[in-house]
Amino acid sequence: MLIRTRPRSPRRSYLVIAASCCGLLVVAACGEISKLPVSASTGPDPKLAEPQQTRIPTVNIAPATGWPAGKLPMAMPGAKVTSFAGELAHPRWLYVLPNGDVLVAESNAPSRPENSQGIKGWVMGLVMKRAGAAVPSANRVTLLRDTDSDGVADMRSVLLDKLDSPFGMALVGNTLYIANTNAVLKFPYQMGDTHITAPATQLLALPAGAINHHWTKNIIASADGSKLFVTVGSNSNVAERGMEAEAERAAIWEVDLQNGSHRVFASGLRNPNGMAWEASTGALWTVVNERDEIGNDLVPDYLSSVQEGGFYGWPYSYYGQHVDVRISPQDPALVAKARMPDYALGAHTASLGLASAAGNSLPPLVAQGMFIGQHGSWNRKPHSGYKVIFVPFQNGKPAGMPVDVLTGFLSEDGKAYGRPVGVALDKRGALLVADDVGNIVWRVSTQP
Repeated sequence: MLIRTRPRSPRRSYLVIAASCCGLLVVAACGEISKLPVSASTGPDPKLAEPQQTRIPTVNIAPATGWPAGKLPMAMPGAKVTSFAGELAHPRWLYVLPNGDVLVAESNAPSRPENSQGIKGWVMGLVMKRAGAAVPSANRVTLLRDTDSDGVADMRSVLLDKLDSPFGMALVGNTLYIANTNAVLKFPYQMGDTHITAPATQLLALPAGAINHHWTKNIIASADGSKLFVTVGSNSNVAERGMEAEAERAAIWEVDLQNGSHRVFASGLRNPNGMAWEASTGALWTVVNERDEIGNDLVPDYLSSVQEGGFYGWPYSYYGQHVDVRISPQDPALVAKARMPDYALGAHTASLGLASAAGNSLPPLVAQGMFIGQHGSWNRKPHSGYKVIFVPFQNGKPAGMPVDVLTGFLSEDGKAYGRPVGVALDKRGALLVADDVGNIVWRVSTQP
């Protein structure tokens, strides 16, 4: 019997491939399996695989389930983990005030109508939903207070609401700065306040718009309180929308708090998130999410000091002068001066949170260095990240392989109980971890 068929359109072909390979309803794994362990692309001297461009990139989602009753993540030897606060709405970022109050940015992506256009955007929307990253944004900052010092927040208050995908927070004197996705705002604040009623004043606008591919904007104040540093991620994976769409993006800005003027402090940073000051040198450090779609084992996310005027490769090269052949036209002059990051954090680990270990009260093994929250991969098989690690430092620089501080975010069958994001030290030196799938702030400590 003759069965007539019609040629499939490119769109229909992609959908059939996506449906058969990724399942769409179950969104199972597709693409190749990693040839190297995560440890190979971790540390001060990572092994970089050869780039692999495939017709169907790896999709290996850890479906978000939340934490079963009685289940906890696992803390490092000599420490324990407890819930500092639960029943939050997608807690992404943390900031500890001088009096010990903890601010939590309950936030998710803003409306980005052009970011989800096309087949790739549509599939990515399904991926993010499956991973627990498509819930509506609460658009608020909540204040948590532990009034009896038992390691559990027993008072909470909405400090600010009706924000626009807030993320970074910083207090300078009596002014609280909040980084919305599209602007840095400032509010008057007196220590101990639990709710701010004063209207916002805009310090400066930030790149956003209808695409706004990397929407999170973080901030950190300089030691003297005269400047803010602001992370602004790229508007694409590897500038596929053209460099015009990347104006002043993939960068860290320096902002003058007196007048709101800014300049690009460092560039070529695809998606910087966490920032911290290194205790012994006073240098600024950041963690950066690197590019996708050239294999399970590329490109490692990284931790690096941020040099004034430094260029870190994106989009033309990665990890120094490794040219990304997808980019045309290239810029050999920029590639030649691309700085090598200080420390690789593993491919696709989605390293987001960063906090200096200075003053922590955890075991001596993590006395000097940086804590890093790894949100976890959706495009690597097997998974990477999904934990909080510690990178030891000596003489102001990373030294040695990382230490696992908080693990157990994945079930044995690859489901995500939680996903760690922001990290911060509380007033007594315990480590706080924002879990935006579990909707919990965890506390890692050696004592109440």
